[in-house]
Amino acid sequence: MSWPRQPLSHHIPSPIVGPEQDQILDYINFGSAGLKVSRLALGLGLRGQSDADAAQRMIEHAIDHGINLIDCANVYAPLDNHRNSGQSEVILGRAIVGKRDQVVITSKVASRVGSGPNDAGLSRGHILREIDRSLQRLGTDYLDVYLVHVFDPSTPLEETLRALDDVVRAGKVRYTGCCNFAAWQVCRAQWTAERIHGTPLMAVQNQYSLLERGPERELFGVVRALGLGMMAYSPLAIGLLSGLYTSDRPAPEGTFWHQRGAERYDRLMGGQVGRVVATVATIAQELGKTPAQVALAWVLSHPEVTCAITGGDTIAHLDDNLGAVGWSLDPELRARLDEVSKTHGLLDV
Repeated sequence: MSWPRQPLSHHIPSPIVGPEQDQILDYINFGSAGLKVSRLALGLGLRGQSDADAAQRMIEHAIDHGINLIDCANVYAPLDNHRNSGQSEVILGRAIVGKRDQVVITSKVASRVGSGPNDAGLSRGHILREIDRSLQRLGTDYLDVYLVHVFDPSTPLEETLRALDDVVRAGKVRYTGCCNFAAWQVCRAQWTAERIHGTPLMAVQNQYSLLERGPERELFGVVRALGLGMMAYSPLAIGLLSGLYTSDRPAPEGTFWHQRGAERYDRLMGGQVGRVVATVATIAQELGKTPAQVALAWVLSHPEVTCAITGGDTIAHLDDNLGAVGWSLDPELRARLDEVSKTHGLLDV
């Protein structure tokens, strides 16, 4: 089995407009696969949402406005209620009734789902058990993309990849991928898949933003060479680039960065992170955009990135993020953002 080596796919010729869509979303191939996805994906980590009905309405709103890629996991739940219970999958399953063919769904396996010794990891037993549980919660026969959530050093990689190949051959999964892998781990996985004549990984999902540019060092090269699709999670750096935070005032009460403590927040905002946040805000004002839209547009300006995962918890957040598509950053503005954020790994969470 040979690896895909063709160049990363360009946008399809004509953008597709959702039935109630004000913004025009463009769709591109997911890496070298034929599957076409929106440049924005909706993430269902739901850190700041405690209302399941509101979460369902947001998913339906996203689909109505052209987002066709929904990113989930078997451990996601609103505000971590019923932690590790997969409640986000249940909510997503309700939202896609009658719309299954309109959406591309990802979910994940590896994170701990119980207290037992086999309730985590990437063993064959855990993967085969958890894919069935995810499908049951989602109310669907298949996942479009099944992602391993983390690298599992305690399980032979061959065992994991044979299990993933089996769920693909059984029709339960159409593509596979990985999250949070280093570049060498991605290469090792592809080498192993080729050696065992198994299904190669099609996608990677890693953190990437103006405050976390680590993937540029090695992972981007692997993405280009192997024709992988890349999903960028936390493109707004857990909200720091959303416009909600500024260096001249404390983090708003109840927010993630308020919970992390004033000392850590002040340290971040008093250094280069604060300068990046301020530059994004300045450019947004110049363009008549919001900071979130500018930060997302910067992420999407990289050809290695297939999509950015919007982690907003409300329809208002989602509508703001939708304003990041349909336009592109001027090269001079892109260069300003590149320069102010050029140190890798600014975000210390």
